[in-house]
Amino acid sequence: MPVSAVPDTLTLTRPDDWHLHVRDGAALASVLPYTARQFGRAIVMPNLRPPVKTTGQALAYRERILAARPEAGQPGADFEPLMTLYLTDLTPPEEIRRAKEAGIVALKLYPAGATTNSDAGVTDIRKTYTTLEAMQREGLLLLVHGEVTDPAIDVFDREAVFIDQVMQPLRRDFPELKVVFEHITTRDAAQYVASAGAHTAATVTAHHLLYNRNAIFQGGLRPHYYCLPVLKREVHRQALLEAIASGSDRFFLGTDSAPHAAVMKEASVCGAGCFTAPSALELYAEAFESIGALDKLDAFAGHHGPAFYGLPRNTGTVTLKREPWTLPESMPFADEASIKPLRGGETLAWRQCNVV
Repeated sequence: MPVSAVPDTLTLTRPDDWHLHVRDGAALASVLPYTARQFGRAIVMPNLRPPVKTTGQALAYRERILAARPEAGQPGADFEPLMTLYLTDLTPPEEIRRAKEAGIVALKLYPAGATTNSDAGVTDIRKTYTTLEAMQREGLLLLVHGEVTDPAIDVFDREAVFIDQVMQPLRRDFPELKVVFEHITTRDAAQYVASAGAHTAATVTAHHLLYNRNAIFQGGLRPHYYCLPVLKREVHRQALLEAIASGSDRFFLGTDSAPHAAVMKEASVCGAGCFTAPSALELYAEAFESIGALDKLDAFAGHHGPAFYGLPRNTGTVTLKREPWTLPESMPFADEASIKPLRGGETLAWRQCNVV
């Protein structure tokens, strides 16, 4: 793709993160400020332990998030968490009306066993149909982790199989239900979303735009690049870049920033997830710049998501400056532990310098 002239500064509509993990307790207090200083709002994932399955649990979690925001007068003090419920085989349809009235915006579908804390997830999508009917009626969105968990299916093929086995029947049976195919990683998913109806969209992470699966193995096994869905072949990364370069409003920002203590990421059986919150916008800017599409970043980060969710855009702005800086290799996390961000210790080309 042709590379256009690169500006020295980028002023963006204050963006939102449409897929975020902030954990709870001391971990929440450690990581939330990184997101709050950049993003006006974020869709908060419900896969705590135990999961956030009821409206009451979601509202209590929201209060804990609000309490962890930066102090008044500091960047991010006005950050707004957008709450979700964890969909299970047994989520009662009557919970959907309560959720709607309380301001819950979506339910998250985790196929059982697909990722971190997903053991309570859905075992068969058909078991949730009465609840999905209520969601379609009330206007709540369905957010999907798009992988099958059949052990007979290769881990690199699970997203493509999910489209055939789950997404296509789901779209047929619930055509008015808004569905976000989260953290897509394949050409199959990018093409599916681009050709689906207006009620289907997708989030794309910075790490899936910047890296293919070679990154996990360069110079040894690199656990901080291990996430689910796992990084894929270069042909798939290129398809994601083409999707965002198209300017289609079906694709928008969702970091899937997933904090794990360094000791857990570097264990013999490591946690899945890339911690990108400290430099999320800078990483996206790098990805867009690599394809000469910096002019598309503003809409991707701050326009498409609110439009799909039926929410107003944020009124403020965030400015990035072309200024090399070194991302800290390690940061404090929770109870005297540490956490290592993706690209920690490396130099980034863009730096956030202002929020208005």
